[in-house]
Amino acid sequence: AADSEAEAPAEDKKAAETKTEEVREDSGTVVGAMESSDSVVTDSMSDIGGKKVTPAVRALARKLKVDLATVEPSGKGGVVTRGDVEEAARNPKPAQAKQAAAKPAPQKPSRPRTPPSGEWEPIKGTRRTMARIMSESHAQVVATSLMDDADIHAWRHGQDITVRLLRSLWAGAKAEPGLNAWYDGEKNMRILHKGMDVGMAVDTEDGLFVAALRDVHSSDAHQMRQAINRLRDNVVARSIPPEDMKDYTIMLSNFGVFAGRYATPIIAPPCVCIVAAGKLRNEVVPVLGGFEVHRTIQLSLTFDQRAATGGEAARFLKAMLEDLALPE
Repeated sequence: AADSEAEAPAEDKKAAETKTEEVREDSGTVVGAMESSDSVVTDSMSDIGGKKVTPAVRALARKLKVDLATVEPSGKGGVVTRGDVEEAARNPKPAQAKQAAAKPAPQKPSRPRTPPSGEWEPIKGTRRTMARIMSESHAQVVATSLMDDADIHAWRHGQDITVRLLRSLWAGAKAEPGLNAWYDGEKNMRILHKGMDVGMAVDTEDGLFVAALRDVHSSDAHQMRQAINRLRDNVVARSIPPEDMKDYTIMLSNFGVFAGRYATPIIAPPCVCIVAAGKLRNEVVPVLGGFEVHRTIQLSLTFDQRAATGGEAARFLKAMLEDLALPE
C-alpha cells in the first residue's frame, strides 16, 4: 500500500507534464520561445487591424522592418506570433495601403471660365507691310548689337537732338563706310553708298512708317530740321510719296522720346545698320578725381554681321560718340 501511495504522485506529475505539452504555444517573444497556457492575457496586447500583437512581437517587427498590417496571424484568437513575423520578413507582401489606389484630393469648385474678349481682325496696310519686313529681317539678317552712352554735357544751349544724331551718323559713315551700305545675301554682294539717305522710323496709330530723309550728308542743321518736319507731317497726313518710303541707306530710331534706355533695333534689308537712341539721362561720371552729373544719350547699334565686322561697327559707333561730344 505504501508503494502504491508512493507511485501515485509520480503518475500525477507525469500526467501534468503531458497536459502542459498539449497546451504549449509560441508566445512570440524576442528571445526564444516560452511555454504558456492556453489562456491569453489581453492587457499586454494591442489590436492592429483586428490582429492581436504583443509588445515583444511589435519589437521584433520593428527590428525586421515588417509591416504588421501585412502579416497573417496564426495564433488563436487572431494573435500574431513570432513565427508569423519571421515568415513575413522572409516573404514580404505589399501593404494594403500601398495597394489601394490613392484617392484624388478633393478639388475646390472653380469659377466659370470667362472667355477672352475681343475679336480676330486681319492685319492690313502699314501693319501688314511692317510684319512682312520684320519677318524678312528675322529670316535673313545676322543681327548683332552694340550699345554705349554718348556724353552731351558740352552741348551749347538749343542743340537739336535729332539733327545731331543725323550728323553723327554721317560722321560714323565717314569713319566706316561699310555700315552705310546695302547687302544682297543671295548674290553675296554689297554696295557702299557715297551719300546718306536715312530711313527715319515714325510711330503712328496704324503702325510704324520708315520714311527716307534724303541727302543728310550734304544738309546743314536748318535744312535737316525742315526736312524732318516735312517728312513727319506727310506721314501723319498719309500724303508721303511712295518713293520716299524706300531706298534709304541706313536707319535711325529715336524711341527715347517715349521711354527706354537701350534696345535691339531691327534692320530692314537690304540695309546693313540701324541706330536707336534711348531716353536722355543724367549720369554721375568721374572727372579729374571727382564726380559730375552729365547729360547722356543711350545709343544702340544693330548691324548685319554678314556684311560688316564687329570692329567696323565699333569704330562707327566710336565716331558717333565723338561727334556727339562736340559742343555744337
